[in-house]
Amino acid sequence: MSATNAERLVVKGALGPRFDEILTPEALAFVAELHGRFDAKRRALLEFRNERQVFFDNGGLPDFLPETKAIREGDWKVAPIPADLQDRRVEITGPVDRKMIVNALNSGAKVFMADFEDASSPVWANMVEGQLNLKDRWANQIDFNDPRNGKDYKLGPNPAVLIIRPRGWHLPERHITFDGAAASGSLVDFGLYVFHNAKAALAQGSGAYFYLPKTESHLEARLWNEVFTFAEQELGLTHGSIKATVLIETLPAAFEMDEIIYELKDHMAGLNCGRWDYIFSFIKTLRNNKAFLLPDRGQVVMGKAFLLAYSELLIKTCHRRGAFAMGGMAAQIPIKNNPEANAAAFAKVRADKEREANAGHDGTWVAHPDLVPVAMEVFDRLMPTPNQLTRLRKEVSFGQKDMLAIHEGTRTEEGLRHNIRVGVQYIEAWLRGRGAVPIYNLMEDAATAEISRAQIWQQLNFEATLEDGQKVTEELFRRALAEEMEVVKGEVGPDNYAAGRFPEAIELFAQLSTAKTFEAFLTVPAYKLID
Repeated sequence: MSATNAERLVVKGALGPRFDEILTPEALAFVAELHGRFDAKRRALLEFRNERQVFFDNGGLPDFLPETKAIREGDWKVAPIPADLQDRRVEITGPVDRKMIVNALNSGAKVFMADFEDASSPVWANMVEGQLNLKDRWANQIDFNDPRNGKDYKLGPNPAVLIIRPRGWHLPERHITFDGAAASGSLVDFGLYVFHNAKAALAQGSGAYFYLPKTESHLEARLWNEVFTFAEQELGLTHGSIKATVLIETLPAAFEMDEIIYELKDHMAGLNCGRWDYIFSFIKTLRNNKAFLLPDRGQVVMGKAFLLAYSELLIKTCHRRGAFAMGGMAAQIPIKNNPEANAAAFAKVRADKEREANAGHDGTWVAHPDLVPVAMEVFDRLMPTPNQLTRLRKEVSFGQKDMLAIHEGTRTEEGLRHNIRVGVQYIEAWLRGRGAVPIYNLMEDAATAEISRAQIWQQLNFEATLEDGQKVTEELFRRALAEEMEVVKGEVGPDNYAAGRFPEAIELFAQLSTAKTFEAFLTVPAYKLID
């Protein structure tokens, strides 16, 4: 007799306090059912990513799909979007630790995206405790006292709407296996959250809302739609009650935005400009094509070239279909010991948010509670209505050439060195279990480290010429790496440096930057180095 799906799923991770409240037999049976039905298709879609990358590596370019032209030209709209998602003018994002959740829900933002993906290091305890914290939120038991500082943290009267970002299709959860192989981080995160919380959220006037990361094609969106539909049937939820916002943070997905919305139209809430990952994906997708060498990442700005084209096309595409078009992240954090630098940073945020509101975005992202009022003031002033769905942006017309136009600018040794410092420091913190990391007055997540190592890989691959005439060689990289680690040691202090995981972070960063073949995601090999 063949094993049931529940018997095929095994929890390998250690059980911490209260883990049994999340890893119940019923919840695990549901996660097992998701794997039995959908994991083979997920794996096939990941293989399709690899096949498409071979096409790009051989000189092919992303383009709008001829076979889905009828969908792009068709006159259709998404299903109605719930009342509590109609006004999303400021959304705050962050990891799923308890203090962050309470502070973010109380921040004054309209929405909090609780992130199991790029802002969390997938240490087993982080993942399960995150689920516990979210379950406690819907049970109104999230209040707590922090023994480290003696402070009480209590949920306020008007908390932000909660949206969950599960891990992307490519990420494993090795502390749970299905048929002996690592489970899907996506299906684990989604399955546990929706099983424990969907009904409670709906009963309190909200719902099971998700942000879907790293999507690369409408076929991947179709799989999410199938997962949602099955979950609704299995859990007795109304069809379409699960809602998703899809991050357009990969270059291939930007050519399939209509199709992604169409596949999820019963469950669609909007698309988001995941701009840091989008820059990384641009480099990664076109990595073998010298025509697409980018300047220093500080010069790759939203109001120009391929970033302008993709963000404005996203607004037009969403609004035509009745879906929301969310803007990108402001990663700045307060600079408390330098009022002038702090004022300059906040002015930069304000200008970026004004650009988004004026372009027609329905809301934006911030990474720190102190930025909520800055972004809120801009959207309150420039968007007096709950959203801008009526701004159809019919004049926007971008083709393949516009979507691939690169920014003018320079490549400098300081840009190379900055990438080294940021990339290594982020990986080091990630290995210690932290996914949202303050570095040089910005709250960084995995996307910045991905851009950093991808730019270095691309420059090494083509022996790019820097502004001062130097070629980017492995010798230059390794010399700069050694020197910049001395700089970092001075910045963090020798004791903190020695107590950290810098040797492993340096080794991994160097390995990824100098590898003959490009590693698709740094978080996959890095995952082998944690618990």
